[in-house]
Amino acid sequence: MIDHARDLVSVCDATDRLLAAVAKLDSAAVAEPSRLPGWTRGHILAHLARNADALVNVLAGRPMYASPATRDAEIERDAPRALDIQLADLRESAGRFQDEASVSGDWSRTVELRNGVKDSASRVPFRRWVEVELHHVDLGIGYELEDLPEEFTEREIDFLTERFAGHPDVPPTRVTDGTRAWSTGRTATEPEVTVTGPSADLLGWLCGRRDGSPLSTDGGPLPALPPL
Repeated sequence: MIDHARDLVSVCDATDRLLAAVAKLDSAAVAEPSRLPGWTRGHILAHLARNADALVNVLAGRPMYASPATRDAEIERDAPRALDIQLADLRESAGRFQDEASVSGDWSRTVELRNGVKDSASRVPFRRWVEVELHHVDLGIGYELEDLPEEFTEREIDFLTERFAGHPDVPPTRVTDGTRAWSTGRTATEPEVTVTGPSADLLGWLCGRRDGSPLSTDGGPLPALPPL
């Protein structure tokens, strides 16, 4: 069962780690390329701030973004800002999200995210946790997938294998770190491929942050995953 209150605490902790790490940078570093193609670190920080506000909209029953074009324009607008402005915006927008998410309500209700995706309101804090943790890694400032909290890594692997489950372009696949195992891809009685490796590398492959080269496979090549 999803514990949204516990996830909100995890979001707060992850945000504090991110803010502390970014505060050690300078404005020149913020303008440098991130690990995401075409984005500077400033783009990531701007996206994280605007995503917090967008999830406030979701919880309040409003459209997540006015439009895809507006979302992109706001990130481009905010990306070049100086470090102190980026930090203040990220801190204040994170506070707005925590305030909205702390309001009592029906956490079992269905909410709508980008591109018509629907989910339980109770999963919104976890979705924010994903944004903060993975984009902290994307900044390329010393925080790696191996540094992610173990609970987060396991739950995000759960989430991503579930997301690809039933996908016609993904063969029936068993994913395992040697202790835990997940099933994904097309429905079948038995998996066609088994993918084995450390949880950080499994997560990196599933979320498109790593090419999966450290992973071992049995029964076929490493499946090519569709973009998220």
